[in-house]
Amino acid sequence: MIGAQIGTIRAARIAGAGREVLPHDGAFDVFIAAGRIVDIAPTGVLRAVGEVVDADGSWLIPGLWDHHVHALQWALVSRRIDLGHATTAREAVTIMAASTPIDGRRIGVGFRDALWPDEPSLALLDEATGDQPAYLINADVHSVWLNTAAFAREGFPADPSGFLREEDAFEISRRLNAADPLGGDRLVEEAARAAAARGVVGMVDLDMTWNDEPWMRRAAAGFDVLRVRYGIYPQHLDRAIAEGLRTGDPVRGSAGSLIRTGPLKVITDGSLGTRTAACGHPYSDDPHNRGVLTVDPATLTDLMMRATGAGLECAIHAIGDVANSHALDAFAATGAVGTIEHAQLVAAADVPRFARLDVTASVQPEHAIDDRDVTDEMWASQTATAYPLRALADAGVNLVLGSDAPVSPLDPWAAIAGAVYRTRDGRTPWRPEQRIDAAVALAASTAGGSRGGARIEPGALADLALCENDPLGASELELRGMQVSATLLGGRLTHCT
Repeated sequence: MIGAQIGTIRAARIAGAGREVLPHDGAFDVFIAAGRIVDIAPTGVLRAVGEVVDADGSWLIPGLWDHHVHALQWALVSRRIDLGHATTAREAVTIMAASTPIDGRRIGVGFRDALWPDEPSLALLDEATGDQPAYLINADVHSVWLNTAAFAREGFPADPSGFLREEDAFEISRRLNAADPLGGDRLVEEAARAAAARGVVGMVDLDMTWNDEPWMRRAAAGFDVLRVRYGIYPQHLDRAIAEGLRTGDPVRGSAGSLIRTGPLKVITDGSLGTRTAACGHPYSDDPHNRGVLTVDPATLTDLMMRATGAGLECAIHAIGDVANSHALDAFAATGAVGTIEHAQLVAAADVPRFARLDVTASVQPEHAIDDRDVTDEMWASQTATAYPLRALADAGVNLVLGSDAPVSPLDPWAAIAGAVYRTRDGRTPWRPEQRIDAAVALAASTAGGSRGGARIEPGALADLALCENDPLGASELELRGMQVSATLLGGRLTHCT
């Protein structure tokens, strides 16, 4: 039945935006034509039309979006060595030494070294991996730990630490990701189908490459699983402008509208895990380290001005409070439309500025759960608010949720659970005053975000999902384990159990 165009969803209970205008809380039939909802009626009042999906009392929700994904990098995780459970540098290199090389290289992903008791080093990795090139990519992707053979292969001088950070690390990831384009496309489609099985209908792809080319190729090959908006990076801005790319335009060469040009993406500071996010106060392990601004304010303003003039929205990576302040200044100076990506540490005075400037906060709630111990340790002296979801929501800021996959898995239910409950694995909720309501989190996981989320009503796109529990009343474990029985994209089934 995958690929079938559905005419009727029968006997569904409605969750999320749209349920407030229904006459009762019982079951409804939802009628679809030409990719949109055309009518909603109590079950049995109207005759079913076309192909029918029997919801049998399951909960119907607007289809979910992940608003921050590195699609190819996420898809490639399945072929790389998982280092996420390594608790020491020694354990990480032991895992690498026992792994099987692929294409002559060992590639590991997902380590978090901020609180390791021992020090990673070039010598330690060399001892374990010898002359086989080895690459260990930090969970935050802002640093890569290499052995001597990998440094030599990539043409970088070997550093005794073994680390490359920020742009040098991104360059290593770009090279590794580009090794097999067609194989990568197949993995992206597999990852997209897995996302559809979680109720996902769309994603914002911010892979650090010229994304127009792979998405043209995927569209030509028939990719039809998700809606996609793909980012453009500063090194490609001139090319994008010259080729006439504008936010919202369909990818060139495609008659369909699923894949569209997205925003200019600018990374203005580092990350918490790599201790490079630009902050107002020092990191606890180094009184001289306040992180780095990787793009200075004048350059950022120029980039955003040019992008805005060319019809491109802007997505500005800002993690530390200093970076967030500069990003907001640039939005104010340019009149740009778009998002601040991450907003992990925000000064109290800047929270209402998001709303005043109509800047959307694109946030990843699972990062707060992953980073809670690192935050409490490394940002102990910061006076700005860490992961201020409730503060932003209360200020009237539009929130959109995402995963930053591969930093966290591409799973909106995990993001919703993290936002609502601020915990995982039975731990006490972390900074629970920054929880947001389930209705806000669900809306923030749809196309429009928390202030304008997708609705279930006549005229709306039939981007929908059927799930076993009401997400507005589900427990943390129920959210994380949510079973999705069907996903529809413009009324077409992309997943069905």
